Amino acid sequence: MSLKTAKAWCIRLAPVVLLFISYYCSHVYLQSKPQSIAKYPCDKIMSQKKWESLNLNISRNEELFLKLNDFFWKEHSSALSLPYGLKGSESLLLKVLANYRIANYRMPTSIESLDCRTCVVIGNGFALKNSSLGIAIDRHDIVIRMNDAPVRGYEQDVGSKTTMRLFYPESASSNPDLQNDPDTLLVLVPFKQPDLHWLKEIIYNEKRVRKGFWKPPPQVWLGRVSQLRILHPCFLHLTASKLLQIPLEPKNQPNPVHPTTGILAIFLALNYCDVVSVAGFGYPASQNQKHLIHYYGNQAMKSMSVKDSHHDLSREAQVLKKLEDMGVIRNLH
Repeated sequence: MSLKTAKAWCIRLAPVVLLFISYYCSHVYLQSKPQSIAKYPCDKIMSQKKWESLNLNISRNEELFLKLNDFFWKEHSSALSLPYGLKGSESLLLKVLANYRIANYRMPTSIESLDCRTCVVIGNGFALKNSSLGIAIDRHDIVIRMNDAPVRGYEQDVGSKTTMRLFYPESASSNPDLQNDPDTLLVLVPFKQPDLHWLKEIIYNEKRVRKGFWKPPPQVWLGRVSQLRILHPCFLHLTASKLLQIPLEPKNQPNPVHPTTGILAIFLALNYCDVVSVAGFGYPASQNQKHLIHYYGNQAMKSMSVKDSHHDLSREAQVLKKLEDMGVIRNLH
């Protein structure tokens, strides 16, 4: 091929080469550019039918948190004490809820105003490790997490946003801002009166009392009091009596069984949300006692017998499987 002919072919091929380079560069740019996360699909009518199919003989309740006028100038008629009722805790709750910094008892307006709400409840199970579910999780309107499970550094598997975090004093983080968003609601689940005393001492900066806890709670808590909420005990009551069907006041049983925070969060979501997904629930099927329990940390299966002596994990697993089989909840795994 002569030099003249080669030049002619180069001139003819130049536009094609430039077009290919342009396409390749634009493709790489779009791949590297952060993509907006589409909203998770929602069907309010279908979700109501699924709720009715549970046959719990109760109405859905969207009033999740205790509020001051539940106690102010009222005589509360709760027949049960914590964790299933408010009997004996009225005066303590009145003082806590009267604090001027706890100004709101509702979910954020941006969520309350949604026509159809999608929720995902994130368990802390090992199944989340290397799951790459982060994007799918963040597509939901409401992301509910439990206790002090970390987010930063695990975003690819567990997502990056937290709408609501359920906790109790022993599972509280000293500095919630490290793992939560600025507008995350920090929802105390009061299992016993010392939990409310701890909260009162934190809010009013009183002397801390350490008695009554199975593990010392934080003595310094740097969370925003304005983001605090107290979950109404009726949800734990109904989770136990209706969803799990376990006795609330078992006779001659030194270690009564209570719902875990995880199953409570799912029942909470079924009440408030129209579509409910879950991820990170269940324990490893392996009999290896060295198998890790969580997607973070080093806690192994051998610690389970002591840690969960007050929970019926087998019963909860059966109920979760039933909810999934009925299509009431969707497992993202």
